[in-house]
Amino acid sequence: MTETASPTPSPAPASAGRPALATLFDVRHRADPYPVYREWRASEPISQPQKGLFVLTRHEDCAAVLRDPRFGHTEPDQTGPLREASAVRRDPLVGDDGRPVRSFLGLNPPDHTRLRGLVSKAFTPRMVARLAPRVEQVTAELLDAALARGGPVDLIDALASPLPVIVISELLDVPLADRDRFTGWSHAMARGLDPDFLLPAGLRDQQLRARGEFAEYFRELAARRRREPGEDLLSALVSVHDQGDTLTELELLTTCTLLLIAGHETTVNLIGNGTLALLRDPAQLDLLRAEPDLAERAVEELLRYDSPVQFTTRTALKDAEVGGVPVPKGAYALVVIGAAGRDPAAHDDPERLDIRREPSRHLAFGHGVHFCLGAPLARLEGRIALRELVARAPGLRLAGEPAWKDNLVLRGLARLPVELR
Repeated sequence: MTETASPTPSPAPASAGRPALATLFDVRHRADPYPVYREWRASEPISQPQKGLFVLTRHEDCAAVLRDPRFGHTEPDQTGPLREASAVRRDPLVGDDGRPVRSFLGLNPPDHTRLRGLVSKAFTPRMVARLAPRVEQVTAELLDAALARGGPVDLIDALASPLPVIVISELLDVPLADRDRFTGWSHAMARGLDPDFLLPAGLRDQQLRARGEFAEYFRELAARRRREPGEDLLSALVSVHDQGDTLTELELLTTCTLLLIAGHETTVNLIGNGTLALLRDPAQLDLLRAEPDLAERAVEELLRYDSPVQFTTRTALKDAEVGGVPVPKGAYALVVIGAAGRDPAAHDDPERLDIRREPSRHLAFGHGVHFCLGAPLARLEGRIALRELVARAPGLRLAGEPAWKDNLVLRGLARLPVELR
């Protein structure tokens, strides 16, 4: 996941056999972008559709850029083919110098190293492991409520969306009455990760309003935690903040913003996209039902097969190369994670869903120093949700056409109608 915005790219003619750049962002391909990815990868896996922009669709090249220290994130005052500075200047989370304060996800070492290290002290694997019984309980309650209603239900509304928002809210000890506000802020900020030219008029302002409201809410909540600390993640982050050389208030707020989006939107997509893939492959669904211990491996395969995060970007911080192609300092690399997940050079028979597959080298959680800190939590929620879903709803089947959100970077379902009985 990245925190970049984009202006409209200049039109670029397609090379022989490769579609034009605009097809990567065409809403008509949202339900199934993988044929487009195959065309790019087969015809020109490292392409330069316009000056200063390189599109990467092979697993090897995508992974190389993500782990290469010569590639990093754009500074807030830089512009380019994947950056629009005007939105950043209006961002409510700005420092005293007028520069936006970004989460560690959008920073380069050494700032990234410092902030990630501080946050990881509060977001430990032990804390995640302790959540398993609660995640199981919430999942069971949500599914029981959906089953009790009878008839078709929207699985996104019934399970995929509320589960992660409840978990991240409880991690931060957010009052129950405020969780609907959380969901609204999360959707607005996640949509704002898409390129500017894909956003309807006014949506960027809506994103910035959501960030401002979210920041103000957590300023007050953090102040309360300083006075009355608890056992929650926010108290742990505030404690780190209050111990000197650590998180400033703005760094704390941007970290909470990151936890909300990364802890909610991506997991919604994992559960929703993963369930749809299983419903479209009844043999795999039956296999998971017969062998629920495969849930862990199934999550890894579904992350590869239909990644919740389709794109990320990096900037060449110095002259570099990818796959033998020179990339000058300042150029952008568009890393197509969705294409990398189905690269036949990295995955045998990649178009086939196989939940028995040995865990693959997918890039759904990134790679290198920016590997997703919340990956253990997403895996835990996905594993429990899928396992409980097939166990409690043996008659699970589609009950209508799925609908996709307009999001490009965080691609997922807006609606998934199913019969649970």
